Amino acid sequence: MQRQVLPGFGLGLGYSVTYLSLLVLIPLTACFVRAGSLSWDRFWAVVWTPETRAAYALSLGASFVAALINLVLGFIVAWVLVRYDFPFKRIFDALIDLPFALPTAVAGLVYSSLYAPNGWYGQWLAPLGIHASYNQTAIVLVLVFTSFPFVVRAVQPVLQELEPELEEVAGTLGASRWTTFYRVLLPQILPALLTGFALAFARALGEYGSVVFVSSNIPGQTQIAPMLIVAKLEAFRYDEAAAIAVVLLLMSFALLLLINLLERWSKRHVSA
Repeated sequence: MQRQVLPGFGLGLGYSVTYLSLLVLIPLTACFVRAGSLSWDRFWAVVWTPETRAAYALSLGASFVAALINLVLGFIVAWVLVRYDFPFKRIFDALIDLPFALPTAVAGLVYSSLYAPNGWYGQWLAPLGIHASYNQTAIVLVLVFTSFPFVVRAVQPVLQELEPELEEVAGTLGASRWTTFYRVLLPQILPALLTGFALAFARALGEYGSVVFVSSNIPGQTQIAPMLIVAKLEAFRYDEAAAIAVVLLLMSFALLLLINLLERWSKRHVSA
């Protein structure tokens, strides 16, 4: 009798399948089934109104801008944490994961208090014409906070594996700092940057808890797709809420597929 390489494989597989079925597959299937109760014409009329299109556009646009900002800031922070030593470095490194542990509702509440016209920051920004509360700018900024760790944690291990001697050699050969970054560093970290960007984008796309505190929730202006779903639920339009949720789920599945492709490309790129 051939023994299994991994002991307890059958039990572990059964537990995993049960867990995925109860907490992931069954709820997702129920969402699709509920949306499927609508006819195709009704489904399309629900998910493609001017209100829903504006909510999709704001969710996708704000998530993309937030992920793009995190792409730059995350790389800079990862570079500093890997290449420099400074006091309390471990503390700053641990603070990167704060958005993972902090409830997003708390983040939104704190942000709204700081950037409100009478807040600590808002009282100085408002006279300058900078309004960062209850508008699209506020939505982008809270999404930057909630999705910030993904780029840092995706790029940091790659930078740790790169030898600083590569940059020194490029410098001795006459390469400028920009040329060294573009020709030596960027090809090595590009897969990790793209993976971190996709993860940050996916995280921001489904965010609700922090946005609800900083958005005025005006349809067509500051209402994101998750808030529209909640509005439909509060109005007892469960089928319509499920239909809009299905659209977001399909967007999320596409992003997950993209993330997996980027991770595979990253592994092949590093191994090559």
